[in-house]
Amino acid sequence: MAIAEVAETDETRSTVEETTTTAPIQAGDAAYIVDNLFIYIHSGPGKNYRILGSVDAGTAISVISNEQNDFVQIVDDKGREAWVESKFVSREPGLSQQLTQAKEALENSQSEINSLRDELPTLQQANNDLRAENQRLQQSITELQTALTQEKQANINKKQKAQHLLLSYGAAIALVGLLFGVILTLLLSRRKRYDGW
Repeated sequence: MAIAEVAETDETRSTVEETTTTAPIQAGDAAYIVDNLFIYIHSGPGKNYRILGSVDAGTAISVISNEQNDFVQIVDDKGREAWVESKFVSREPGLSQQLTQAKEALENSQSEINSLRDELPTLQQANNDLRAENQRLQQSITELQTALTQEKQANINKKQKAQHLLLSYGAAIALVGLLFGVILTLLLSRRKRYDGW
């Protein structure tokens, strides 16, 4: 029991500390009437002043003076200057305001989604076109690489053919020179024989 009471007092203390540390609403602040309330607006900073009307919960207001006797002076959405109890004024928008903002955000998101849906077929077609172009370019690159490889092979073959041709010519010249040398040797040796007789 004692532990539970200590925990409750700690939670109560932290809640009190949070409410006391929030800065009071100052003149010039944008504020809202707290939700689930219907409050009267007065002609001065107190309940003893004349009631000018009422303000609905969640109404956006402008604070025009600092707090006096737990009341702040406001201008409501109808342009009326009056005083309300400061405990019923909050910087956070009311639930109705938040709901309206959420609906607007949802409508904006829905319209963006619809416009993106409308663009989707166009983007898919562009994607398909780009893929086809990419495939065509890949095929062109493959063909060019094949042609380049064939050209290189043809150049290698030409060089080899030229080298074989030069070797053949060299061999033919060497053979002719050898035959010429043999024939000359034979002719000269016969002459010497005939000259000796």
